[in-house]
Amino acid sequence: MTSSFEGSLAEAEAQAIAERNLCGLVSALSRQIEGHVRERAAALDLTAPQATALRELTGPLTMRDLADRMGCEPSNATFVVDRLEEQGIVERRPHPTDRRAKQLVLTPEGVALRERLIEKLTEGSPMAGLTPQEQTTLQELLQRALH
Repeated sequence: MTSSFEGSLAEAEAQAIAERNLCGLVSALSRQIEGHVRERAAALDLTAPQATALRELTGPLTMRDLADRMGCEPSNATFVVDRLEEQGIVERRPHPTDRRAKQLVLTPEGVALRERLIEKLTEGSPMAGLTPQEQTTLQELLQRALH
């Protein structure tokens, strides 16, 4: 006969194992995605951070907004954007409502490069094995876990 303490301990242990396994899977998926981005970026003569910035530039963004989307500090995003600007892919423009801020906007060359990048990132993506519904479900579950 097991005590309720032993039962609680067994449940806690089972939960710890499940969480460890889940964390391992999330970590492995993250590494796989990072490797995929790095490989696809290199094919376009971009670094992985440059590819991430380019992927996230879906319209005019401030540096802070881009950094948030990239999951990095604004100073790191600035370094990446400086390189993209030197390559003629991004330009800084005055913000329409905040004179202290600049907006990042893709140049025509940047738009074309972003389109090629999106195609490359989609090819052989680690997420390609999931249906759109499964991707939506995974996204919803991860968002819940993050909040």
